[in-house]
Amino acid sequence: MNFWKLHGVGNDFIAIDGRFDNIDSNDYSDLAKRVCHRHFGIGADGLLVVKNSDVCDVEMVYYNSDGSRANMCGNGLRCFCKFVYNNNIVNENEFTVYTLDGVKKISLNIYNDKINTIRVNMGKANFNPKNIPVNTDKEVFINEKLVIDNKEFLVSSVLMGVPHTIVCVDEINKKDIYSYGELIEKNKVFPQNTNVNFVKIDDRDNIKVYTWERGCGYTLGCGTGMTASVIVANYLDKVDNIVNVSSEGGTVKIEILDDVYMIGNAVKICEGTLEV
Repeated sequence: MNFWKLHGVGNDFIAIDGRFDNIDSNDYSDLAKRVCHRHFGIGADGLLVVKNSDVCDVEMVYYNSDGSRANMCGNGLRCFCKFVYNNNIVNENEFTVYTLDGVKKISLNIYNDKINTIRVNMGKANFNPKNIPVNTDKEVFINEKLVIDNKEFLVSSVLMGVPHTIVCVDEINKKDIYSYGELIEKNKVFPQNTNVNFVKIDDRDNIKVYTWERGCGYTLGCGTGMTASVIVANYLDKVDNIVNVSSEGGTVKIEILDDVYMIGNAVKICEGTLEV
């Protein structure tokens, strides 16, 4: 089985064409755990699988490195788009991708016959705690106190395809991310666990986001997390509608219009053959 390894702002993925294989979902889960392992496999944050779609130009199936299937992955989607375009699975610079989070509209900015940037319609965030989900009786879960090991955090949660919790901080501290990221992720207030984004707001046009990702741990970048962080910061009137978001792995631009758009690139690292 041929594969590509790609990354979007340091968030890395293995991409395969699964349109004509006979692998079922359980086998993809096991495959994800094997190939994403950083010592016994290729090493990645997740597995991207191309499938045919009856409603879109193509379907993206995504598994985290722990074998769990996720509805959506923003950086993964950009990498997926580069994979399907450069392998002639789609041939237009505007196309649609089916995900478990619904249809995503894609626009490729082509320069000198190469993809320069990828613009993804990320849809809208869902603030309803029942849908995120969050165990609360409140109408939204914004700026709520959460105490972890006697340390108090002010957190806000939204659904951006997958659940995201935003923790605004004065400075990014990776020690705190490793100490508290998993504890927040698996806190009982989040019945299906949550992605955790530590956010530093530099000004109304620029923020930093470091993410502890559900099912992966710390990642160099998280597209849905970057998007959710801007949405929450905008809701709290801390940023404007167009924001540059940087992580340890790179930068994307988020635009809040009628829907929310993410603009960034995707980089091919290598390709090869999987022993399956």
